[in-house]
Amino acid sequence: MTPVSAPRIAIGGFLHETNTFAPTMADLAAFTDGDGGLPLCTGDDIIAVTRGNDVATAGFVAEAGSRGWLLAPTLWCATASCAHVTEDAFETIAARLIAALAAALPLDGVYLDLSGAMVAEHIDDGDGELLARVREVVGPKVPIVASVDLHANLSATLIDQADALVACRTCPHTDMAATGRQAAVLLSSMLAGTRYARSVRHLPFLIPLVWQPTGMEPSASLYRMVAELCGGPVASLNFLSGFPVADVPHCGPSVVAYADDEAAAGTAAAAVYDKVCAMRLAYAGTTFEPLEAVEEARRIAACASRPVVVADVQDDPDCGSDANTTGMLKALVETGAERAAIGAIFDPAVAALAHEAGVGATIVASLGGSKAVFGDSPFPGVFEVTAIADGSFSMVEGPRRSRRMLAGRSACLRIGGVSIVVTSRRLPMTGPEMFRFVGIDPAAQAILVVKSSAGFRPGFEPMAAAILLATAPGPVPLSPAQLAFTKPRRGIDLSPTGPAFV
Repeated sequence: MTPVSAPRIAIGGFLHETNTFAPTMADLAAFTDGDGGLPLCTGDDIIAVTRGNDVATAGFVAEAGSRGWLLAPTLWCATASCAHVTEDAFETIAARLIAALAAALPLDGVYLDLSGAMVAEHIDDGDGELLARVREVVGPKVPIVASVDLHANLSATLIDQADALVACRTCPHTDMAATGRQAAVLLSSMLAGTRYARSVRHLPFLIPLVWQPTGMEPSASLYRMVAELCGGPVASLNFLSGFPVADVPHCGPSVVAYADDEAAAGTAAAAVYDKVCAMRLAYAGTTFEPLEAVEEARRIAACASRPVVVADVQDDPDCGSDANTTGMLKALVETGAERAAIGAIFDPAVAALAHEAGVGATIVASLGGSKAVFGDSPFPGVFEVTAIADGSFSMVEGPRRSRRMLAGRSACLRIGGVSIVVTSRRLPMTGPEMFRFVGIDPAAQAILVVKSSAGFRPGFEPMAAAILLATAPGPVPLSPAQLAFTKPRRGIDLSPTGPAFV
């Protein structure tokens, strides 16, 4: 008997969550350097670079290895959320990935690691366009499976060009590797001849990012429901809460199911769709203006043994901001807050000035400030330099644990009772190590202000006496309804309570 050869599977990735309202675009250097992620890599380096990281490709590779598949790595890259991917970056990276894919033919299958929310300078649907180019190379019969973020905005092209999409189920994302493994499981069935029926539902309203975390309601119960409905004829069920800061026609939440038959897929997708619609008003909560947030934090901290965490939700670099607004810093100083720390403010010039002055020195500087944000301005002051660092450290807690972080030249500045983390690269505050690397003990603080909307929760919730959400001026409004949309589908509500886009 002639032995059956192992399937040959191409793998690759091109990840970017695009906030089309953000101030800074993602150029080619951002992907090459892996700003906020891992550096661009090709060939077998993809496997080496992603191994041990909670990225979908690592999970797919591990599952593929257990099944004895032959892998043909093409290109993989990712960078931090920001404004559009430049045309040069998109076309250069896409061309390299497609060329590597063509060189790997013939193939039995393709796996791609995507965010599902990429917008290029010249293309509204970056992920769909990439898959269409992949499909043109491999033809209609080769199965293509992609993993996506639960923030994906699913376009018709993306859905149609992929034989299956698998979305992660946690926000902040702690199950990306597991998502890649599930993609491999689905691909294995396709390699054996299965072709899944598909059902898609697009939700009629946008969900604010700050209410999307899956460790709290209403998303916690919704994702439990998604897990319970999987199994039997339903091979994969995905609720994608969407990335509501993208001015594209396909912006919005969705549900997509894959099953043995159309009836099973439709029933599962409809059940989740109906549940989300019934719970739409639960996607809201209490927030505070900056001064109110600090006063409330001080009130709670007066009788607490742990710090109060205040999230500066409208200046989150995970959602595309430059992390340099000063509204919360001004509120801390104005109220005379003591044992308070805020981070991380992106200001390479001030970080360099602190390094030149040295620890113990006093510097006069105007810190931060975003010209792109109405109501924001630099914070002028006299600061003591209490620590400097090269910005290279490893996370030990939170969703990026074990990952090497590169903040660039960084410093801790102090003004009154407030310590400030200043960095030369944009980094979200995903864990206590983001304070510790410049000598701040977060547990010893009464108030911790973090520039994050959701990613801070796994790292900071365990140590927090309370969590408050503050709406200082920033480029990522808490409610998508505050954004100047021009392209969404007609009739979609721009927040759970409206208004509708007309």
